[in-house]
Amino acid sequence: MNINIGQQLAFLFILGLPIASVAWTVTHEEVFREPREYCKNRSESCERLVQRKFFYLFTCEYCFSHYVTLFFLVITQFKLLYEDWRGYLIAGFALVWVANLYMNIYSRVRLDIKKERVEIEATERTLHQS
Repeated sequence: MNINIGQQLAFLFILGLPIASVAWTVTHEEVFREPREYCKNRSESCERLVQRKFFYLFTCEYCFSHYVTLFFLVITQFKLLYEDWRGYLIAGFALVWVANLYMNIYSRVRLDIKKERVEIEATERTLHQS
């Protein structure tokens, strides 16, 4: 399937969204807290290096995004710039980069929202004490 560079870029930025969503949800959200804490403990306590690294990948959004990207490449067969194996390789690293860009933006927005909530609560407490 030959698609032009504009379509490839659109696919790149669209596919980055679900990759970022899955990677962020598994590595940060409350719904996966218990398995993530288990993996964190195992990543610190396992004697074998391979085991520690395996469990660590479920606690790091950057690391985990590589595996989520691989899954999405398999199911979508998305290639970037080239129609052969090089297209998968370039698409893989580009998707990881885009997904992590999205996660960084999301993290910053959440931090700003939390900061505003804390400031509002402090202001309300000051007003109630007056």
